[in-house]
Amino acid sequence: MKVGLSTYSLLKVIESGEMSILDVIDWIAENGGEHMEIVPYGFSLADNRELADEVRERARSKGLALSNYSMPAHLAQHTPEAFNEEIERIKQHVDLVNRLGMKHMRHDVIDFTLDPEFGTLDYFEKHLEQFVTGCRQIADYAAGYGITTTVENHSVCVQGSERVQRVLRLVDRPNFRTTLDIGNFLCVDEAPLVGVKRNLPYASLVHVKDFYIRPYYESPSGGEWFVTTHGNYLRGAILGHGDINIRQIVKLIKASGYDSYITLEFEGMEECRSGAKLGFDYVKRIWNEL
Repeated sequence: MKVGLSTYSLLKVIESGEMSILDVIDWIAENGGEHMEIVPYGFSLADNRELADEVRERARSKGLALSNYSMPAHLAQHTPEAFNEEIERIKQHVDLVNRLGMKHMRHDVIDFTLDPEFGTLDYFEKHLEQFVTGCRQIADYAAGYGITTTVENHSVCVQGSERVQRVLRLVDRPNFRTTLDIGNFLCVDEAPLVGVKRNLPYASLVHVKDFYIRPYYESPSGGEWFVTTHGNYLRGAILGHGDINIRQIVKLIKASGYDSYITLEFEGMEECRSGAKLGFDYVKRIWNEL
């Protein structure tokens, strides 16, 4: 098991200009991280190959693996031309992943910023063929580089464990798996323990995060809360401080025999570097205790 950090966890200091992506690499290495997941928010590598090469070499010099590249994508397009343009755009990111020396990539199948109406079962069924066709094309292209592509339980339309499994089974490619996020099931009001048990056999990478959870009838007063599909409230927490049963989920992951990358995603209100460091320490400690 190797614990690392998603660059998304330090987005606030990246966007403020306090840290560059190269500084993030240094910080992760200095604070006990063993790998870094690249999420291109606050910076871009797709149109800056010189920076991409710097990232690859800086990570190598620090002994830090580049574990995964996670990008937004939207396959539910209205015309064949727009669909093909999106596929070609994603393929350019596959090329970038190869340039970075990476072997794992997550791409969304639908824009995660869309309103809840785009997460209905009807919308999922209507666009399922596009999701499957697009994922097959991208996976087949990535196979030429030896890259595994994945769908995450992310973006409300494909966030529940059963919908993720349906996409996986229909795509039916050996290099197409799931990036399993232990907390994202809550966004569609699925119990994390249930979602993790269902999808762990298909996981090629695991995200760990924590949330504070409040029911729909107890609206919090202020803070960075957001609403689930059924009106409950979530807010990012330091790993181990929130309401998800992290210890039991880590126990499930360890018992399954999974022994690859575990990526911490910190989305809390606390200062992001201190929140991430506490999360590192917590997941390492409980992994060793179990």
